[in-house]
Formats: sequence, structure tokens, C-alpha cells
Amino acid sequence: YLGGLIKIRGDRCWQELTCMDYHYETQPVPNPIAYFMHRSPWWFHRFETLVNHFIELVVPFFLFLGRRMCIVHGLLQILFQVLLIISGNLSFLNWLTMVPSIACFDDVSLGFLFSSRVKERAVQMQSKEAAREQLPLGCYIRKVVNISFGLLIAYLSIPVVLNLLNSRQVMNTSFNPLRIVNTYGAFGSITKERTEVILQGTSSLDPNDPAAVWEEFDFKCKPGNLKRRPCFISPYHYRLDWLMWFAAFQTYEQNEWIIHLAGKLLAQEEETLSLMAMNPFAGRAPPRWIRGEHFKYKFSQPGGKHASEGKWWIRKRLGPYFPPVNLKGLKKFYEDRNWPYPMRD
Repeated sequence: YLGGLIKIRGDRCWQELTCMDYHYETQPVPNPIAYFMHRSPWWFHRFETLVNHFIELVVPFFLFLGRRMCIVHGLLQILFQVLLIISGNLSFLNWLTMVPSIACFDDVSLGFLFSSRVKERAVQMQSKEAAREQLPLGCYIRKVVNISFGLLIAYLSIPVVLNLLNSRQVMNTSFNPLRIVNTYGAFGSITKERTEVILQGTSSLDPNDPAAVWEEFDFKCKPGNLKRRPCFISPYHYRLDWLMWFAAFQTYEQNEWIIHLAGKLLAQEEETLSLMAMNPFAGRAPPRWIRGEHFKYKFSQPGGKHASEGKWWIRKRLGPYFPPVNLKGLKKFYEDRNWPYPMRD
């Protein structure tokens, strides 16, 4: 429900039913299915957005409408998360979201998964429990613990409920030091254009030399090489690729870690290189300079000119993201932040 609220109260495109026009192309790490889903007809994208609102804003209340509607809730939520897994690499988020929905199914609804022998054994155990005149002490202790936890969660949830009713709702926040209750919602706003930071290195002595040859470092999954097919990694999570997505619509001053990364690539540190898909300087002298270039990326048109050339993406340079840096020039930058100075292996 919180995921639906953050959308309705966030980006206007969720109200105009146009967010899915952009989502597949601009999500953190698209997969090959997203490439084709992006080209769906406009009416299908509107339908998708309506379904999203229905699942996130209406279906949660099915939990309070009896056993059958509770099961329907579980089925719809799991199906919805499966669709999200198929159409994007949202790490383990969707897999974890399915776990609470399993509680919507009681023993009867899950009976078809077990053999008749197992069912008979379960009935016998239940009959023995019912025949006991007095419950064991452990059962009473468990009831007390369950009620205590229930009251604690209810008490801690008061500020969460008040926040839900507030027009200036705060999202992705914890309301107590124990972090037991919180508000969470993903994709409250949708980026309308995809930008990427491409890290390039050169062996040239002068980074401003027009003849300098700049070679690109490729990440394991994020868009870079135009001809590389988008990957499937869910439920695995390439955190560096994910962070590069955030960095692309911010500045390097807001993401100083990217300069830290550049220094480690200049030093060709093995641990850092293990996070990359392709190191253009492998087996050669390390690069003398590294720079960040800012590009706008778009999916190529399936069956179009660029796709016929094997390109999944087309791109346009926007300008520099950060200027050329070398190890010597970064020394003070590292010292000011008490970062260990990278050493070439």
C-alpha cells in the first residue's frame, strides 16, 4: 500500500498513467524483456499503470475481507511480483516482497501440494491435540509472547499510521531506533530520460591532446557497450552498477565515491577490477588518466537500423561528467578524506 501511496503523491505521471512509457528504459538495470516491453502500444502502458495502482492501493485491503479474498490477495501479489521480476533486474526486492504473501494461504488452500499420506498424518496430529484436556505450558507461553509482540508492533505503528494520513507523507523512513516499523515505497518518481556515466581511460601523456585514444571500462550489467545485450541477474544484485545509475542523474560532487573508484582503476587494483566486466588495459600498462563522460541512452528500435547493426542502445554525448584525473593529482583528494591511497599492483 505504501508503494502505491508514494506514486500517487509523487510523480504526476502516475496520475496521468504515463509512467510506464518511461519505466522500462530508465529503470536501474534493464533486462532484454524490458527492451521489447518498452515498445508496447500506449494503451498497454496505460493499462499497466492502472493494474499497478489496483495491486498496490486496492488489493491490500482484501486481507480484511475473509479467507477467500485473502487468498486472492496472495495470488495477485505473487503474480505481480513475478511480472516485475520478468521485466526488470530489481535485485532481491521482488523476491522478498513475495514472502509475506505466502501467509495468505492456509493449510486447505495448500493441500494440493502434499500427498494424501502427509494429509492423513496432519489430521491425526490435530486430533490428538484436540483430545488433550489441557494445553502444555509451552502453548500458553507462546500465546503470551505473540500477544506481547502484537501490542508492541501496534504501539510502534502509531506514528506510521499518522504519517500515512498526512498529506506531506514521509517515505523510506524508520520511526524508531529498533527499525521495526517503517515506511517504504519504490519508484515514487520516474526519470524520463536515461543518462549514463561512462568511465574512460587513456595512456596518453596529455589528456587534452585531440589525438589521445580513450578506451571505455565496461560494467557487468549496466548499459555501456551499445552492442551488449541487457542482462538477467535477478535476484542477484550488482551494487556498483546500481549506484552508477543514481550517479548519472546527480553530479560527481554528490557522489565522491566515483572519484575514489577512478583512483582504484588508475592503480588497476585487482579487487576493484573484479567488479568490472571489461578492463581495456588488461595485460598492458595502467592508464595514465581516467575521465567520466555523460551520455544520454535510449533503446534502439527493434527491427530498425541500429538494431540491424546489433545495437541494443543508441546514445548521445551530453558532455563531461568529471574531468581527467591521474593518481598523482588525486593524492590530496584521498588525504583530505582519510582514504587509503591506491597503489599500483
